[in-house]
Amino acid sequence: MPSTASRRLVRPALLLTGVVLAAVVAGCGSSDDASTAAPGPSATPAAAAPSEAAGVLGVRDPWVKAADDGMTAAFATLVNDGDTDVTLTGASTEVSPMEVHEMAMRDGKMVMQAKTGGVVIKAGGEHKLEPGGDHLMLMNLTAPVKAGDELSITLTFADGRTQTFTAVAKPFTGAQESYAPGHGEPMPHTSPSPAS
Repeated sequence: MPSTASRRLVRPALLLTGVVLAAVVAGCGSSDDASTAAPGPSATPAAAAPSEAAGVLGVRDPWVKAADDGMTAAFATLVNDGDTDVTLTGASTEVSPMEVHEMAMRDGKMVMQAKTGGVVIKAGGEHKLEPGGDHLMLMNLTAPVKAGDELSITLTFADGRTQTFTAVAKPFTGAQESYAPGHGEPMPHTSPSPAS
């Protein structure tokens, strides 16, 4: 008899478990009716203004080289999940004018200079802004950037859109680049490559 009673309890319990499980799965699925779907934390209005940050690029691992004064640089990996190329033409922050920079050969030396035309991030691709390569140059700091500080940086794109992200300052002593003339302090009659 105990086996018959336990069988009678198991069957309704299995049915109830199946109904609950089906309801949970259905609740987690997508809905074709957008009016019943609640926006999640990553939801973005479809009619967002062109100047809003949403949807331009993904920004991974952003950071800034800590510096007391003069110049420093910001770095990140820019990810384009869209189906058209995106061109980064400028950047700004509250502590310094900024330029999009590259490393280029000049007079047999690698020097840092403004990147004419900006940086193109190909559709479905990514572009690294890194020490010794393309980067965002903070030109004349108005305040020290200490390790642990967070800077708000706004990117400007060729189509007029903008995107703001936060980068944390880190100590970094590598990539002691040289500068092309006209960057930092005026150097019209001196060597084109003072050490940073």
